Amino acid sequence: PAPPGLPPCHALGPYAGELREALLAYKERGRHGLARPLGALLAEVVATAVGPARPVLLVPVPDTAAAARARYGDHLSRLARHAAARLSGVGWDVATARPLRALPRPDSVALDSAGRAVAAESAFRARGGRRRSAAGRVVVVLDDILTTGATLAAVSRTLRGTGMTPNVAAVLAATQKRQQW
Repeated sequence: PAPPGLPPCHALGPYAGELREALLAYKERGRHGLARPLGALLAEVVATAVGPARPVLLVPVPDTAAAARARYGDHLSRLARHAAARLSGVGWDVATARPLRALPRPDSVALDSAGRAVAAESAFRARGGRRRSAAGRVVVVLDDILTTGATLAAVSRTLRGTGMTPNVAAVLAATQKRQQW
């Protein structure tokens, strides 16, 4: 079953083949030149998930500070900027926001479903200061890979606590387990 709080999710495809290789090269091997084409693909997922163009707010799942250091920056924020530029270029009213910060947590790659849920549950907090308003916008939570849905659900619950209501999630790839939902 889907974790509580998980918004409807849309994926470009399964986490396999060339898509998997591109994501690993970008995320784990520092191939930052892939940010633009992957961001363009993520824009396609957002467009499919949202439907006819209307004001959209893209909210990427935040990296932990350790992950951002290891990856030379927040890889999802980079993808969100490229996706926003692509959508904006074809006339969409789109903005990005980073209203959350990630607290230290174990790398989810080595965790099973239960471990992912526990790690994600208290992993995110609202940032202080002014936030971009989501009023009148479709809020789209972005992630690269959907495995169990625990991270997207935790981010969505935390966003609701800030007054933002995530309408949908867009990801580049989903594991086969998630493809069956």
